[in-house]
Amino acid sequence: MDGRTEHRIALFLDFENLVTNTGISAGSFDLQPSLDRLLEKGKVVFRRAYCDWSRFSEAKARLHDVGVELVDVPPSTRAGKNGADMRLVIDALELCYAREQIDTFVIASGDSDFCPLAYKLRENGRTVIGLAVKESSSRLFVSACDEFIYLRPKQSRGDKEKEKEKEKEKGGGRHAEERGEKGKRGRHGHEAKGNGKAEAAQGSASRSKSEVPAIAREVVQSLLARATGSLNPSLIKEAIVRKEPDFDERDHGFSTFTRLLAAMEQEGLLRRIQQGRQWYVVGPDTDVAPAQSGKTRGAPARAVPQDEPDDELESYPDPDDEGL
Repeated sequence: MDGRTEHRIALFLDFENLVTNTGISAGSFDLQPSLDRLLEKGKVVFRRAYCDWSRFSEAKARLHDVGVELVDVPPSTRAGKNGADMRLVIDALELCYAREQIDTFVIASGDSDFCPLAYKLRENGRTVIGLAVKESSSRLFVSACDEFIYLRPKQSRGDKEKEKEKEKEKGGGRHAEERGEKGKRGRHGHEAKGNGKAEAAQGSASRSKSEVPAIAREVVQSLLARATGSLNPSLIKEAIVRKEPDFDERDHGFSTFTRLLAAMEQEGLLRRIQQGRQWYVVGPDTDVAPAQSGKTRGAPARAVPQDEPDDELESYPDPDDEGL
């Protein structure tokens, strides 16, 4: 793994919290996308989900398929409240003290009741990642985690068709308005039609425009002001996430972190350079030292081309290996 530390991850799911009033049903709950993101960080060696499974039996098979152990916690009161939260907390703390090799704990819930657990795990040197639906996540719990990943409800085919119908209706309304304007203006109708198209194009452009978030500007400027050399992009991403645990570049219109860095480079906030086979970030006015290895001896590090494939740019080395 290029010399990087392979994290050992424990995943705890408060299942009822993930599928109650979140837009995700027990039958459609899909853990695999979130697992894929966690597997990029290391091995998920512990997977356990807690709830009264008599209420969510349709989810059992899919969770079993991804290796999740199901812990059944029947209601313990007349009101139907169960002890799943307490059981999860006890098991997480027990694992923390018994298995020192597990360094990352993922708490899949948006409940602020898990804040004390997150604080205690971090106090013991563990990394805490939260996992839940954005609309049902407590800001207190988000802030208590080192990182927060949002589950994204899948759009059903019916929802997608409804959206297309709405777009068609909107389009039909615009065409009707244009025809009305054309009838009123007579020979000047072509001007109204042209203006309508221009406004529509301007509106779509503004909707699709990506903006560099303020937190990214702040972190990049702070790091570059104190840097004595080039910075690994992963360090920048980690610093942003430490300040804003639920940061996701996709929420700001960028499909990858590399595209966000490219936008910042276009604004003159930084420069991206290549050193050997790796990519780094330096200040916009930094003089790049020449490379000192292999056939590239004496050749200056070159700037990142704008059309470089994203998957290559997203592969960052371990900062410790580069002496940063």
